Amino acid sequence: MKKTRLLITISLLLFAFGANAQLVNSDNKYQRPLNEVLKDIEQRYDVQIRFSEKDIAGLVLNYADWRFRPDLEETLRNVLSPFDLVSNLEEKSGVYKVEEFRYHRKTVAEAQEFLDYLSGLYSNKEEWEARRAELKSCLPSAVRLDKAPASPGTKPILTKIRKMDGYTIQNIALEILPGVYACGSIYRPAKIKGKIPVVLCPNGHFGDGRYNPDIQKRCAGLARMGAMSISYDLFGWGESGLQFDMKYHRKALANTIQALNSIRLLDYLLSLDYADSDRVGITGGSGGGSHTMLISAIDDRIDVSVPVVMMSAIHYGGCPCESGNPIHLCGGGTNNVEIAGLFAPKPQLIVSDGGDWTANVPELEFPFLKRIYSFYGPDAVVENVHLPNEKHDYGPSKRIAMYHFMAKYLKLDESKVFDKAGNLDESAITVEKDNDLKVFGDNGEKLPVNALTDFEKLEAMFQ
Repeated sequence: MKKTRLLITISLLLFAFGANAQLVNSDNKYQRPLNEVLKDIEQRYDVQIRFSEKDIAGLVLNYADWRFRPDLEETLRNVLSPFDLVSNLEEKSGVYKVEEFRYHRKTVAEAQEFLDYLSGLYSNKEEWEARRAELKSCLPSAVRLDKAPASPGTKPILTKIRKMDGYTIQNIALEILPGVYACGSIYRPAKIKGKIPVVLCPNGHFGDGRYNPDIQKRCAGLARMGAMSISYDLFGWGESGLQFDMKYHRKALANTIQALNSIRLLDYLLSLDYADSDRVGITGGSGGGSHTMLISAIDDRIDVSVPVVMMSAIHYGGCPCESGNPIHLCGGGTNNVEIAGLFAPKPQLIVSDGGDWTANVPELEFPFLKRIYSFYGPDAVVENVHLPNEKHDYGPSKRIAMYHFMAKYLKLDESKVFDKAGNLDESAITVEKDNDLKVFGDNGEKLPVNALTDFEKLEAMFQ
């Protein structure tokens, strides 16, 4: 009789927790291999889950069957979260894909929920200004700018000026920290009369870095319109890669150095007697768009901001050079949309498209940003140009939107890049070869003798 009851009890437990359940183990944690648990979920909920057997080999889940719930999504969270894994539903295929937890990504629903939470923190200008002050005081220290050594104050290394059609180009290496050089190219109008605007063009993760034709055209176009623009390397890319291997680009300190690059290059450009400190712009795409929003929030000298294909509540930039520092933990938690709002009421143009994480900007992110600008009245300027049929780049359509906006608010001559019919005309712009844009020679043979190449020593400067 006792034996029969025992068999019935075991049968009921197997029914409740699954036939594969290990009811007894050495430490009473009722463990099961994760791959078995996922296959069990597929059968129970009649779904398909894609995962790499190699990536989860050896992962064992404690109290595995206790984590099952009637709801599939909740079950997946319970099962995957102990391993820092998540499941993402691929809408087209209907397959759940198991991936590492992405700190920089949210679902649209999660993004909307967080934006609603942020909206509830302020309902008028006074409440927003208090929130704004809190975030602006936090960001510099989050980026570790407060720990940065003073600028060496050395003169920049400059190449000879190359004359083009309506503009000039000069390469620059500026020592922003002892032995650490920011490298880039300065584009100026061919004829400079009086004070001219300055436009920072931080690079994103587009192929070829600042040698990319789209980036060259953007900077040259701004110069033809009457501005001094500057394009400069990402940390570990281009000539910066002569000092620090590209693997260090995916370190949090890359975010710090890139912020310093912008701030100290702007220090130099504004020291020139023909630079107009009251007309300063910044624009970048992708990772350069992340940087555009960050620098616009930190550096009050910026007057016009145009982040391209990056302002999003669902994606904060997957590279540590964008979000490796705890920027988004400021103020108890923030995101790039609220950070963009810190620029209010100054003119800001958000350029988005339908082929990346900015696809929802007109309905999701822009109304939130516009509400912040509304606190400052009708003179506060924020606009969105959405290109639903385009993808992730800084191509001609994006440049058209940026040129018009910069021309209006920095008082530039847009006839230098548009024909009489109003069509974009960049035919006068020369796309140079990579070596033409280098300051340290074709193969880095002119790298200064004091150039730092030890990343650990660079990190030590900020400790």
